[in-house]
Amino acid sequence: MLDTHAHIDFPEFDADRDQVVERMQQVGITNLIIPGVSPAHWAKQLAVAAQYQHYFALGIHPWFIPKECKKALTDLREQVELAKGNHRFVAIGECGLDKRHSENWDRQVAVFESQLILAKEVNLPVIVHSVKAHTEIIALLKRHNLSRGGVIHAFSGSPETAQEYLKLGFKLGIGGLIMNPNAKKLLKTIAELPLNSFLLETDSPSMTPINVAETRNQPANAVLFLDKMATLQKKSSVLISEHLVLNAVQLFNL
Repeated sequence: MLDTHAHIDFPEFDADRDQVVERMQQVGITNLIIPGVSPAHWAKQLAVAAQYQHYFALGIHPWFIPKECKKALTDLREQVELAKGNHRFVAIGECGLDKRHSENWDRQVAVFESQLILAKEVNLPVIVHSVKAHTEIIALLKRHNLSRGGVIHAFSGSPETAQEYLKLGFKLGIGGLIMNPNAKKLLKTIAELPLNSFLLETDSPSMTPINVAETRNQPANAVLFLDKMATLQKKSSVLISEHLVLNAVQLFNL
């Protein structure tokens, strides 16, 4: 299995990162993708990715957009250029729009759109953060028409919204929210859509599922999401796992 979205470089894992990686490998998760979030985070992110031979993306998250966003975007282009020859560099992101943090909305839109342009230039998929902003994000994705598509991280919407993204060549990242019985739109989406629509992810250390005692999420929890998806799809966990790995391999060209 593959966790396609885990911030294992974050300080929450500094004390026991080796053990966290070992635990995920013990349950069958052989690798993960570490998304980028800001220039201030990239050096450590790349060091952790190199240490464990994990895949990584480079991007600017809407929560971490600096005031000097033009410089940050220049820095991103330079970092992408340096990473081009690295086979573990697989996407642009995490980038997107978040209306829960709307105080910098204009900068969010500008920085997101710049990253879509960059993804198209370097022919990579994008990892998209979308919170209460599906309408705006779908409009921007239609405008830029990315040939490699990408993934809508932590998708929680309806089958109808999901289909809008699927038509644009995007997949849906499924994580801890699947364990919440109140996430009715998401559960309906997973039950109704074909398996080639989805990717498995945790967003560690965030989005801890409600049935886990530890407050910190970790990649090993992805097996819980896989089993729940198998229940919703009425298919075996083995079949689900095989499809989700294939989806990730195809999208990120692993």
